[in-house]
Amino acid sequence: MLSNAILSAPGLVAIFTFVCAYVLVIFEEFTELRKSKPVLLGASIIWILVGIAAANNNQSEMATHAVKELIADYGELLLFLVVAMTYVNVMQERRIFEALRVWLVQKNLTFKQLFWITGILTFFISPLLDNLTTVLIMGAVIITVGKTNHRFIALSCINLVVAANAGGVYSPFGDITSLMVWQSQALDFAQFGYLFIPAAISYLIPALGMSMYVPHIKPVYQQEKIQLQYGATIILLLFGATIITAICFQVFLKLPAALGMMMGLSYLKFYSYYLRINNHKMYTDDQFGSIVTFDIMKKIERIEWDTLLFFYGIMLCIGGLATFGYLHYLAKFLYQDISFGFSAAQQATPGNIFLGLLSAIVDNIPVMYAVINMQQDFSAGQWLLVTLTTGIGGSILAIGSAAGVALLGQSKGHYTFFNHLKWTPAILLGYFAGVACHLVINDKLFY
Repeated sequence: MLSNAILSAPGLVAIFTFVCAYVLVIFEEFTELRKSKPVLLGASIIWILVGIAAANNNQSEMATHAVKELIADYGELLLFLVVAMTYVNVMQERRIFEALRVWLVQKNLTFKQLFWITGILTFFISPLLDNLTTVLIMGAVIITVGKTNHRFIALSCINLVVAANAGGVYSPFGDITSLMVWQSQALDFAQFGYLFIPAAISYLIPALGMSMYVPHIKPVYQQEKIQLQYGATIILLLFGATIITAICFQVFLKLPAALGMMMGLSYLKFYSYYLRINNHKMYTDDQFGSIVTFDIMKKIERIEWDTLLFFYGIMLCIGGLATFGYLHYLAKFLYQDISFGFSAAQQATPGNIFLGLLSAIVDNIPVMYAVINMQQDFSAGQWLLVTLTTGIGGSILAIGSAAGVALLGQSKGHYTFFNHLKWTPAILLGYFAGVACHLVINDKLFY
């Protein structure tokens, strides 16, 4: 941390720069300016200011060390996500998700049954695929089945957002924030399992309320058949093997999980070679009826690079502000000044609950990365608490999570900000019930 930099001109300009960049991120939907652009520029400006302040204080070596650590942290996250996103793209190309959608649609279920099945599936699939991908898959099911039934689509979309964000907290693979906590080695892989019951409660309470208003009738179905592309089952098995490999690297070898994920990418690349040399199995028809060669590098190209660059910008912005010392004072406010008389073991509880509520407005990724950079000596219980709150807190408003924002665009007006806002009290009730459950059943983890 730089000396006497809090009220310096470079420090104040850095704060202003970050605020401006993040405002542009928030209004991405209206400006159509991709979110990576402002944070990339903001991160560069902030680190120019850090360099100037460090030179003035003869602390250039410290600043260099700090930024190298940040780049190393980002590199680990980048490699992990590149592999995960590549597998998702390949599974999509092999029509695995389309097959799941058609299977659900053709089960001749009522709207209420579909409401519960899609929600529960989302809660259990999001820990593996990540909450955003899961929501988009299930959202396609809801929109296909619901068609003109506005109430069913709106309530089911809210249900999916709550389920996805709740499901994302009890696995390191379910959300970027969970992944950050795991990669920072604040928690072991198995410890995330302690959040299963609190997460389930935070989902079930609003879901029970909403289900009472879902029509108990059957929709009209259209017969549709989806043929899985060759190798779909093998790719699913390879994805499972990749997850297991990543866990083994982290748990048994004490090496970054990203190394295990990269080994898992090699599984997929060898299998793509097998598909390529077997000419009669290497082709797939695209939407135009032409023949397309299966090429793993094409799937890597289709990764959401704007999102990955956004993560870079956010991590460098937050890291720059931490180097100026702002996060030190924020940590003091959150974890000491507003302790409200809690015991020493629970002193950080009010601050972590507040951060979850903040996640409804501000994306939980910068919130969690700020917490990690505060370098607090949290117990396992507190790390689990902040993982829970920043995850499920994003469900309070439609714009509070990537899952909600994605469904706002996908639902074509059936699911809106104000539809979601009507159920905010129920979601808040689930939020506080989940937090209370964690504080009670996992009390031993706070000591």
